[in-house]
Amino acid sequence: MQSAYRRAALRNLAMTAPICSATAAIGEAEVDPHRAIARFAIALALISAFTTLVFGFQAAAYAAGSISNPAAAETKLQAVATTGMIADIVRNVGGERVAVRQLMGEGVDPHLYKATRSDMAAILNADITFFNGLLLEGKMSDALERIGQAGHAVHAVSALLPRDQLLASDDAPGGHADPHVWMDPLAWAKAVAVVSDRLAERDPEGADDYRRNAERYEQKLRDLDRYAEAAIASVPEGRRVLVTAHDAFGYLGRRYGLEVIGIQGLSTESEAGLKRVEEIVHLIATRRIPAVFVESTIPDRSVRALIAGAAARGHAVKIGGELYSDAMGPPGSYEGTYIGMIDHNVTLIARALGGVVPDKGHGGKLAAIVAR
Repeated sequence: MQSAYRRAALRNLAMTAPICSATAAIGEAEVDPHRAIARFAIALALISAFTTLVFGFQAAAYAAGSISNPAAAETKLQAVATTGMIADIVRNVGGERVAVRQLMGEGVDPHLYKATRSDMAAILNADITFFNGLLLEGKMSDALERIGQAGHAVHAVSALLPRDQLLASDDAPGGHADPHVWMDPLAWAKAVAVVSDRLAERDPEGADDYRRNAERYEQKLRDLDRYAEAAIASVPEGRRVLVTAHDAFGYLGRRYGLEVIGIQGLSTESEAGLKRVEEIVHLIATRRIPAVFVESTIPDRSVRALIAGAAARGHAVKIGGELYSDAMGPPGSYEGTYIGMIDHNVTLIARALGGVVPDKGHGGKLAAIVAR
């Protein structure tokens, strides 16, 4: 009978080769996408074969009583989430039953993110994985979908959103929908339902807990929505124009009546042309817009070019502050939660554009907001 140490070594060896092949395929995508896809398919087949072999060794060992079942030692469901906004849902809905690993942290741009070998290992070893979908995760999106097709529990939280409620954009590659759904708290509540349902499928014993947690969290999102609606409504109607570094705030604009103008398109992979910058400068100067906004995941040079251009036309415009677009605030802070992120953005926007809002936002939890 093989020792537990030998079986562990075999398991690690079995999983390492496919993971390396899969991540190598992702890295090659920029050079030869056809070869990368073929190689990734082979890697997934290897993963399936090796997993079957490892599970066979484990089953024999459990029956013989030579090693303990790891499920007895690991009581929490192991979940992976790509972005902070998704991880926050999983933490709130999963509660004490779920351990969450978040792949992308503060200040990380998901459009440009490249999965690492440790990311792929985490996904392949997780009980369940959640990602945004709608191509938010860029080059990682195809890999996530293929892993899901290979039998792993990988789910897009945007799955329940009706197609007619998604925003489209002319500059999006392939005409795909705007992925920044979390900017509308009521739309984002659909993602909460996806997480609750999928966790319950994976862990039926916790289904009632997940449902209750989801209901509490959804109520918090409704409260946040009411605050955001009132905050933006306090801005003088002619000033309800949001100018940002990239077009990530379309859903927020649609929900609360803001005209949204992004220098870059939906994805930060695109670069703003001189003509686009000049058009926005003309709009800012003509309509006397008081403030423009930078984003935490994008350099501010294009926004500062707008300020310089408007000044050359005799209009002084300020930076209203730094918004959280594709990532939340610092870990452990209120702004590092989804609710805190939206509270920060709405309060900052309303104040900079002339609205009247509480100093510390919804619930009085915001840190001091300083214009840049």
